[in-house]
Amino acid sequence: MSAVLTSRRRLLQLLGGAPLLPLSGSLSAAGLLTACGGGGDDDTPSAPFKSVSFVSMAAPTLAVPAAMATTTTNAAMSILYADNSTREVKLAYQPFFVTGDMVSDGKGGKILAGGYVDINNKPITDTTVAGSERQFFSDSPDGTSLLTVPDAKVDGVKGKPVFAVVQFEYTTWAQDGKTDMYGKLPSPIAVLTLDQDQDSGKLSLVKYHNVDTSKVHGLWITCGASLSPWGTHLSSEEYEPDAFTAASNAQFKAYSKNLYGDETKANPYHYGHMPEVTVNKDGTASIKKHFCMGRISHELVQVMPDARTALMGDDATNSAYFVFVADKAKDLSSGSLYAAQVGAGFSIDPATGSAAGLTWIKLGSATSAEIENLANTLKPTDIMSVASKDPQDASFTKIVANGKTEWIKINPGMDKAAAFLETHRYAAYKGASMGFTKMEGTTVNAKDKIAYSALQNCEKSMVAGDAANVPGNGVSIPKTLKAGAVMALNLRGGQKDTSGAAIDSEWMPIDTKALLAGEDIAADALGNTGNPNKICNPDNLKFSEKMRTLFIGEDSGQHVNNFLWAYNVDTKQLSRIMSIPAGGESTGLHAVDEINGWTYIMSNFQHAGDWGAIHNVVKEKLDPLIKANYKNKFGAAVGYLTGAPQGIKL
Repeated sequence: MSAVLTSRRRLLQLLGGAPLLPLSGSLSAAGLLTACGGGGDDDTPSAPFKSVSFVSMAAPTLAVPAAMATTTTNAAMSILYADNSTREVKLAYQPFFVTGDMVSDGKGGKILAGGYVDINNKPITDTTVAGSERQFFSDSPDGTSLLTVPDAKVDGVKGKPVFAVVQFEYTTWAQDGKTDMYGKLPSPIAVLTLDQDQDSGKLSLVKYHNVDTSKVHGLWITCGASLSPWGTHLSSEEYEPDAFTAASNAQFKAYSKNLYGDETKANPYHYGHMPEVTVNKDGTASIKKHFCMGRISHELVQVMPDARTALMGDDATNSAYFVFVADKAKDLSSGSLYAAQVGAGFSIDPATGSAAGLTWIKLGSATSAEIENLANTLKPTDIMSVASKDPQDASFTKIVANGKTEWIKINPGMDKAAAFLETHRYAAYKGASMGFTKMEGTTVNAKDKIAYSALQNCEKSMVAGDAANVPGNGVSIPKTLKAGAVMALNLRGGQKDTSGAAIDSEWMPIDTKALLAGEDIAADALGNTGNPNKICNPDNLKFSEKMRTLFIGEDSGQHVNNFLWAYNVDTKQLSRIMSIPAGGESTGLHAVDEINGWTYIMSNFQHAGDWGAIHNVVKEKLDPLIKANYKNKFGAAVGYLTGAPQGIKL
């Protein structure tokens, strides 16, 4: 049986403040403890670190309603050494703040965490309750990157400065509880300066800085994110607004009004791209948008170890595998865009031994500057004609995009504009397999050259016979699996596109196979319609090389509480390591192997208490608890997993 680490000193030495130890196999445990300020006690392990696994927690139930109404973990990290001795450390969750808190701006003042500002960086005010006007703030923090900057120096940091870039996807409701605000506010993005205590690894918020997004036209529905190999934060803009209908779209008009003060000023072609944030030494940051990576429903971009090849999540109905190959390493401002064709044998059943092959259609090559110029100057009708009914004209091509059947005709000389500004339509036109539904997070296992991709739901366009399914495109399953799946994609070099031209990358996906799948069930006693002991509606994905673990965060309408899971790719062990407040979504996932010797698992959540039919059993008991915990359900936490507070005093 594993020895459980219970002493205050041992917990501090081994864990210190995050799930947390330097995980390099070349270091001995004794060396780690000495480096962290520990002594050479008789029970100090002498064998080198070997591996990490997680001891799973049970799902919370109404036996303890409070556990269902907050971030809950009873999980543990198990550390295995080369002599097969083990130690376990219990986990806990530590938030930096709850959105809506007033936090330090690093200049002696306070700033609203998750607060919304317009194109002039002025607060956007919620006026829906007379006499209680206040600045809008988000209940939906999402993509987070933890990073360092060489020679960083920020006033107030006593240990070492570490930075977290956090983006806020949307806010669900105005404070009247009736006005839907989804996608109607420009997404803020912030840099948190954190003080890292070198004796414990604990992270403390010192400064909150709003990134000025005015030069990139503001941000649209920023969802998942990743850390680039060169240390920048790669953001996202999902559900790109349809340029053909934007002028009459109430959501986009409201977005434009809140951003610019004018509901006609925002240009839909400025959104649906990939923003990149570079943090400065003082905890401020700059931002740019890469217009050459395709205008799709950007969910989460994973750049491969070559610092050139990016596999992109595409969170849409009739989505596809898209890859961007940059011309230069560490520079996403120019390159080539590809979309996949899926071969025979596609399945979402992990028990099948088959993998469906992938071939790649080159959509085009471009620089960000030239596509932004096209976005600034072209109207959608300059690029193509789109008909919702068959025009009985052979010059039009029938496609299915974004869940709708359309007929399109590309205008002469407009292929490049179509490829990069109308990417979904153009990829369908070129024959890409636009058949997935809600392709969410992506991540990479570099050692094994395997990428992972989350399918939140396997329905609609994926199901044979559905109106959105395209027969013959390779993406076809016999029946819906709402609970979703995680796919594994082998990565190789030496590939050619469908025209026979070489693809200049050693990290192209060559096939796709199901790794894990959820299970739809009849509603259980708590209300779950997805098996609570399996993943359900996977969304955020992050892989830790040193822990050999795929972390999976859920965005589920089938689990009463969404969970954060850890899946060891060697042992195939799936462990539940945290439960999110009921009605909320697990977001902001980032598995950090090492920063100044410490390892972290970042995690946020969104919209706690956003009730659906599955919550009928629990809603009455949990609603008042969640309201009390999270600012009447307008707040949400940004934070990380840490060691259990067993008398820890830093």
